[in-house]
Amino acid sequence: MTRDDITAVLIDELGRIAPETDASRLDPNAELRDELDIDSMDFLNLVTALAERLVIEIPETDYPKLATLGHAVDYLVERLGVAAVTSSEQSEPHHRGPPALGSESS
Repeated sequence: MTRDDITAVLIDELGRIAPETDASRLDPNAELRDELDIDSMDFLNLVTALAERLVIEIPETDYPKLATLGHAVDYLVERLGVAAVTSSEQSEPHHRGPPALGSESS
């Protein structure tokens, strides 16, 4: 899963929570609750949906890390252990060399 995939999942789930809003046009630095005019229950539903869809646990203490679109994507990328690669970079056929992660030998 790439960073772009995670962003797409987040935007899709935001669209389910606030269908009247075009989540793909959100300011990545704006507070989601303010930008989408959602209450705490909607935000909790978003967190739950993301946890289920991405098969991860999101502790309540981490909820503030999901406050903006940009922070949420960063948090989910880190939580999932995804390298900061976009879909276009991932499909580059000319990449040579060892993998970026797990290349250390014991």
